[in-house]
This record gives sequence, C-alpha cells and structure tokens, in this order.
Amino acid sequence: MQSLLPLATDIGARLRARAETVAISESSAGGLISAAILAVPGASAWYRGGGVIYTPQAFRGLLGLRREDLGDMRSSTEPYARLLARTIAGKLDAHWGLCETGASGPAGNGYGDAAGHTCVALAGPGKFEVSRTLETGLTDRPENMRRFAREALELLHAALA
Repeated sequence: MQSLLPLATDIGARLRARAETVAISESSAGGLISAAILAVPGASAWYRGGGVIYTPQAFRGLLGLRREDLGDMRSSTEPYARLLARTIAGKLDAHWGLCETGASGPAGNGYGDAAGHTCVALAGPGKFEVSRTLETGLTDRPENMRRFAREALELLHAALA
C-alpha cells in the first residue's frame, strides 16, 4: 500500500482544493483503494466512505441494487463499473464515485475473465463518466490487488487534473 500513498495524498489535496468529495465501490482491490485514501491525514474532509462489493449480499445490502437493475450487464465490465460508480456517489452524496470490479486471481472469475482483469470507472459532476479495462496477465492475487487499486486511483487523479 505504501506505493499508493503519494497518489492518494495528491488526490486528497486536489479534492480539498475543489471542495469535492469521493465515494468508493471496490471488489477485487479488497479495500486497498479506500485504505490508501484513508491513510491520508484529513481524509474525512473529502472521503465519504465506501464498500467492498464482493458478493451479491453486498451488492444488495450496501448499494441497494437488485439483479433486475443490471439488465443485460454483468460484473467485471465497464458498463457495470460505471453503474456502481454512479450508485455509490448517489448513495453517499459524493461529487465523485469511483468503482473497481475484476478478478484478482489466482484463477479467473465465473464470467470467463482471466485473473488480472479489472474494470475501473469514475462518475462525477455534470454526468461525467469514464471507464477503462486493465489486464495485468498475472495470477498473483496480492499484486493484482495493488495494480487494480493503482489503476482506480490513477483514473480519479487524471480526472481531477
């Protein structure tokens, strides 16, 4: 997580300067995105909260979503990540919603994605949305988790530039 701290610190400074907030929905990063943000002193001024949406129970219980809300979407895709980014921002009344959803390994997920696959998305003011996919090609679960967290933080950082 140490390698994520400079990025999280700069994100915090940018959010504070803009008087904006962020909420996080992550799955395969396992809480590393939120942990990096919360390691920054003063994060309570701009971090609204988040959740590790790793199971259907978390999907329903924390986000208040149902299977029917997905239509033909499935987990670990860019459209799904954008939906969760919008949803977490709305649930926590944040300016920005950041989502990560993927397969950290050592095996792929039940949808056919290989280990090392993740999609990250950011939803923000003015109906701003952006998403992208990362394929690390690795089966190393902890390394993928770190890379997934970095990818999500970099997406937020770029949008705040």
